[in-house]
Amino acid sequence: MAEFYSLNTEELYKDLDVSPNGLSEEEAKKRLDVYGLNLIKGKKKRPLILRFLDNFVHLLAIILWVAAALCFIPRVNMPQLGYAIILVVIINAVFSFLQEFRAEKALEALNKILPSYARVLRSGEIKEVLSRELVPGDILILNEGDNVSADARLIESYDVRTNNSVLTGESDPQKKSIVAIVNREVDSLRLTNVVFAGTSISSGTGKAIVYATGMKTEFGKIANITQSVKEELSPLQKEINKASQMLVYIAVGVGVLFFVLSLFVIKLGFLTSFVFAIGIIVAFVPEGLLPTVTLALAMGVQRMAKRNALIKKLSSVETLGSTTVICTDKTGTLTQNEMTVREIWVDGDSYDVSGVGYNPSGEFNLKGNTIDSKNTSRIFKKISKAMSFCNNSRLYKDKNTNQWVIKGDPTEGCLLVAAKKANFDYESELQNEPLIFLLPFDSNRKRMSSIHETTDGIFAFTKGAPKEMLSLCSKIEIDGKVEDLTEQKLQEILKFNDSYAKKALRVLAVAYKDLTGFKKEYTVENVEKDLVFLGLAAMIDPPRPQVEAAVKECFRAGIKIIMITGDYGLTADAIARKIGIIKGESKVFVGADLEKMSDNELRAVVKLDNIIFARVSPEHKMKIAQALKKNGHIVAMTGDGVNDAPALKAADIGIAMGVSGTDVAREAADMILTDDNFASIVNAIEEGRAVFENLRKFIHYILTSNIPEAVPFIMMVLFKIPLPLTVMQILAIDLGSDMLPSLALAAEPPEPGIMSKPPRPRKERLLTGKNLAKAYFLLGPIEAAVAMAAFLMVYYDNGITFAKLRQIGANPANYVNDTVYQTATTANHLAIIMSQIGNAFAWRSNYDSVFKIGFFKNKLLFWGILGEIVFISALIYIPKLNTVFNHQPLSWNYWLILMAFIPSVLIVEELRKLIVRYVKNRSNVRVVNKEA
Repeated sequence: MAEFYSLNTEELYKDLDVSPNGLSEEEAKKRLDVYGLNLIKGKKKRPLILRFLDNFVHLLAIILWVAAALCFIPRVNMPQLGYAIILVVIINAVFSFLQEFRAEKALEALNKILPSYARVLRSGEIKEVLSRELVPGDILILNEGDNVSADARLIESYDVRTNNSVLTGESDPQKKSIVAIVNREVDSLRLTNVVFAGTSISSGTGKAIVYATGMKTEFGKIANITQSVKEELSPLQKEINKASQMLVYIAVGVGVLFFVLSLFVIKLGFLTSFVFAIGIIVAFVPEGLLPTVTLALAMGVQRMAKRNALIKKLSSVETLGSTTVICTDKTGTLTQNEMTVREIWVDGDSYDVSGVGYNPSGEFNLKGNTIDSKNTSRIFKKISKAMSFCNNSRLYKDKNTNQWVIKGDPTEGCLLVAAKKANFDYESELQNEPLIFLLPFDSNRKRMSSIHETTDGIFAFTKGAPKEMLSLCSKIEIDGKVEDLTEQKLQEILKFNDSYAKKALRVLAVAYKDLTGFKKEYTVENVEKDLVFLGLAAMIDPPRPQVEAAVKECFRAGIKIIMITGDYGLTADAIARKIGIIKGESKVFVGADLEKMSDNELRAVVKLDNIIFARVSPEHKMKIAQALKKNGHIVAMTGDGVNDAPALKAADIGIAMGVSGTDVAREAADMILTDDNFASIVNAIEEGRAVFENLRKFIHYILTSNIPEAVPFIMMVLFKIPLPLTVMQILAIDLGSDMLPSLALAAEPPEPGIMSKPPRPRKERLLTGKNLAKAYFLLGPIEAAVAMAAFLMVYYDNGITFAKLRQIGANPANYVNDTVYQTATTANHLAIIMSQIGNAFAWRSNYDSVFKIGFFKNKLLFWGILGEIVFISALIYIPKLNTVFNHQPLSWNYWLILMAFIPSVLIVEELRKLIVRYVKNRSNVRVVNKEA
């Protein structure tokens, strides 16, 4: 393929086989058959049905399927349990799929950005055709405000400027020309004689020959990169998988062990031993874990939504909490993507201008003193007129959004905003002092001039680059008086210009010329000389107000921030310093530097502090994310443009802007900021950290009840007594009563200081040996002792001692329909639930006393406890339902006795934490004394 940017107009016509009159309709149809529709094509996805079935074949689900199948074996004969387990798997699979499934709409979003129609020159006539029917060789007709439908080389340009922000991330309109580029020194997205699909025309008019459509465009290449990025499991998904494996191994291991012991040591026989093993496995596999985790994450999503962070994938909730690096774009993410005049030099003084964005409300301040409205109008009238008249943009209030918006060049637009702030009504002034001639902006001379018929005569107003403008000025107006522009004044102006530049402010100079009685032709040479200098306007795309505080919070939380932008390094560095990302000497790397780096060199670079990546392409952003991940980081990538989409998918969590972001970025991201506020990321990270800690709390809360569920089977085997707890009762605990307090623990507020800790190490497990030991060997045995005591107490009240109980034996035929037995298992079941109430409070914190963090702070936990009491009461007292669960109604005295055991687990855990705090404090005292 020819390098179209290097060809002149004649060569372009020849190479693309088209005449200056454009293609004929017949030729366009032929080329459409050859090149295909101008659309973004997607890659074939895994069928939805297969993605749905994935929820049925993970390890924990497979174990539950096996357990359910075993329940239907004729000699086992536990169909109720089998159906219940199957229902658990199905409900969890459906719920997980509905919550986590996000249709791959990036393709549709890309097509939405492309306009529906384009104007082309065909057979010498301007025609409107569907953009999808554009073909190489079509001549596009471009006007201000048009969206560009294909990659095309300019052949005619009248001050054409394009907004490339969706591709490059740069907020400045790019000046275009028709000059062939012989020696290319920039990447393809910054070619000055090419307009790209997905961009728009900020100003000017022109023509361009299409040379690439569909997937061959730069837009299409980005789409291809986005679609080719393979999605990886989130840290939470990996942790859940590891936790599931551990629990399954424990359950199966204990089940096999007791099967062997009961078969060969106790000699219960194969069938009894087999049923016993199934019971042990069911007891140790927390059937309610998956649905509870899913519901807990869904609750986290809802809490984040209230804090302006919309999570698209449940597992992304926790990923935020383990984030170690945030790679953030500048334009539209840290900044507002709205150019704003911050300072104006006029009459020998530099004035600060308040207000941000395009809302024309603000004040002018001189050395900290606010200028009143009357003086503002007087001081800034002339420069406001010049800034407004020499301007091609429009400022207006959108009727739908009620927001002030700019049509045209944002740089010119912010001058209109500044004029409005100075009480200058340029719309009515223009009606009285109309434009009669325009000398448009030219990149060579770096200025533009407008000539108006004013009430005082004919005047030319000029704006442009300060140094070029000053070279054309011979006079200066100060306090309404025109004076000679002396060398001293000139140096003073240049000093202010340099000070603005060091703040990364873009500076424009403004001047005028009295043309009253002017007899010559209005040309650049005749008009733009002997000008009267008015002043300087310094502008910037300002940071968002809350960003600085958010950056401090990130650093306090041990999170590194790296700015990655398509803008210039100097501008990026100034913004980064202003908001606190950079402290000390910075290291700025541009896209060209990244091209020369190997993967290992890039991995070394991203380890450095105070780094900025500027003038980068979409591929570079993705490479940076991948290098950080290879270094062991959990990477969050923010962005709002099409150019951000590949990197958003490559990162561990992609964060898109909901208001200013493109559809492509929102579809590629895992999280969307609904207020476009970088500060909302910090809130989301805090929630993410709390979610992980809460997951850990309620999982271990659930695991604690495994012991009182397993001990009855052990007692049955060892002592040949009736089974103290049935499998259906175990299921009622795991899938019923435990779930409500678990969800309440999942809603536990973040513990104090959670954002003062560094991110969770990647190797830190969800299930820790210390917590498992606490659940299985400390708190669990206490619950088991209480539950077995309740079981034996019922028999004792009915005159049956332990010795007589052993005489009944372990054969279900001897006791399964016995009322005393059913009452005893009911008491056992209720005792576990009472113990779990205290256990829920015990797991609310790992170190501090529950009374210190606020015993009544988690109100949802009290509702959860009430819910489980109502639940167990229904299972005990509702006829037919109590038959299914082998229950008998309990008298009130049993309730009172068992309720007395509620604090048992909590008391033991509070004593443990007291000892831990005492030992830690003693250790700290020793360290202090040693240092002293």
